[in-house]
Amino acid sequence: MSNKKNSIGLNKDPKDTTVVVAMSGGVDSSTVAGIMKNQGYNVIGITLKLYDDTKEISKSKQCCAGQDILDAKRVSERLGIEHKILYYQNKFKSGVIDNFVESYLNGETPIPCVQCNQTVKFKDLFKESKNLNADALITGHYVKSITTDNETNMYKAIDENRDQSYFLFNTTREQLNYLRFPLGGMLKNETREIAKKLGLNVAEKPDSQDICFVPSGDYSSVIKKYRPDSYKKGNIKNLAGKVIGVHEGIINFTIGQRRGIKVSNKEALYVVEINSEKNEIIVGQKKDLVKKKIKLKNLNFLCDLDELSEEILVKVRSTGKLIKSTIELDKNIAFVDLSEDEYGISPGQACVFYSKNKNGYKVLGGGWITKN
Repeated sequence: MSNKKNSIGLNKDPKDTTVVVAMSGGVDSSTVAGIMKNQGYNVIGITLKLYDDTKEISKSKQCCAGQDILDAKRVSERLGIEHKILYYQNKFKSGVIDNFVESYLNGETPIPCVQCNQTVKFKDLFKESKNLNADALITGHYVKSITTDNETNMYKAIDENRDQSYFLFNTTREQLNYLRFPLGGMLKNETREIAKKLGLNVAEKPDSQDICFVPSGDYSSVIKKYRPDSYKKGNIKNLAGKVIGVHEGIINFTIGQRRGIKVSNKEALYVVEINSEKNEIIVGQKKDLVKKKIKLKNLNFLCDLDELSEEILVKVRSTGKLIKSTIELDKNIAFVDLSEDEYGISPGQACVFYSKNKNGYKVLGGGWITKN
């Protein structure tokens, strides 16, 4: 065994190191497979089939559907690596789609990409990689990981426009120590250039859009498909409790929404609360969306708890900014005090914790935003 660490932080020669690359059929994961192969690793590509194709989905820019599986297979043939397909439709349905539907029906705004990473991708694929005696599981996510003394920490990617650390906050410490993210230190255009040099057919392939099982971003149609009873009329009320309109189903609304309320008012109205028990939408002005305190449940930590004792940074939506905050912990509940006002914080979304050090913005963990 070599005393020199390889590019993924292990004391093994690449030729003696087996890695599983999660291949979605897109340019990012395909490029990662090529990088690993070029560096001399023994690469096994695995593609997950997560749902059964429909005409709507096959025409959209999604991952894990039929065309993407073919693309992953072609890339694997081009690179000369082993390729496997795992059929996880049932696991994906129960672990991701069902959760997504129930969350919307409860008046929340879910993030199925986190659930997907938490379940089939990093749980079942993790187990499969271990069964194959792989030394690491490699993905094309844009996050940076730094491994020291066999312990890996996660950081925001250097490409701010591509950073996916928010979606990976629920990764366990065991999973993180086994995962590697080679693209965290690259810009997207650099990834495409590498794909071109490797002669990959996906080098110019557009990025996946929306949620993989939601064609054209039409969430309500997916929920109606699985729960046709979900389109139930109810009242739209103002903050004083006065009925000012009627809605066609709470699944058509999210916190902070302005358009589609269909209630005339001299000032713009926003959805400030969704009461699933009473099937009501509560609307108000933009100022009524302001919050400075958040309650979180189902916490996950990727740090020692003393790292949370001082002021840290939090992000309350994937596209949100980092906000200085303090956290009070009570068993598996957290109370977050934001240093500045934030608008449209929605139950069902994640609040992710960060700290800054010489390596960048470190992911400390996070939790799920609750209604109260």
